Amino acid sequence: MKNKNFIWDLLVRYVILIIVAFSGLSIFYLIFSPLTIYPVYLLLGVFYSVALEGSSIIIKDISIDLIGPCIAGSAYSLLLILNLATSDIKIKKRIKVLLMSFSLLLLLNIVRIFILSILATKSMFYFNLVHMLFWYILSIVFVVAIWFFMVNKFKIKKIPFYSDLKTLYKLARK
Repeated sequence: MKNKNFIWDLLVRYVILIIVAFSGLSIFYLIFSPLTIYPVYLLLGVFYSVALEGSSIIIKDISIDLIGPCIAGSAYSLLLILNLATSDIKIKKRIKVLLMSFSLLLLLNIVRIFILSILATKSMFYFNLVHMLFWYILSIVFVVAIWFFMVNKFKIKKIPFYSDLKTLYKLARK
């Protein structure tokens, strides 16, 4: 019975991953674009006179264009993959981990864009420098740190993909 539950759980998790993969990152952009753009716009409005034109925030004649990579759709996707590729997590706990992971990433991303926007009004040199630092290094660190935080907080013992493969191997040997 336990083997059947594992196989069923495995199939459901990976079918969801395949469906999300076929939709591309568009689902993440659809959900997280407004959740990112409007809070950044509102925060900047506390300190500056700002205008919002589509996905661009205008500050001091500078246009901050919040394009797809700014929204971090691939980072949300990676967190979803890590979540669904990890076995032995009950559905309620899995949803909590996912919601908390997405919320943390959203918060960090809003703060990141806010800081970069302020830097853009002060110095394009420092904006470019910090933007590249975020782009190449800290974006990966954010996702890994969030995942490890979730693993620790929710006491997740399994390793994404590896634990599934290990269990499948054991089942195949029976």
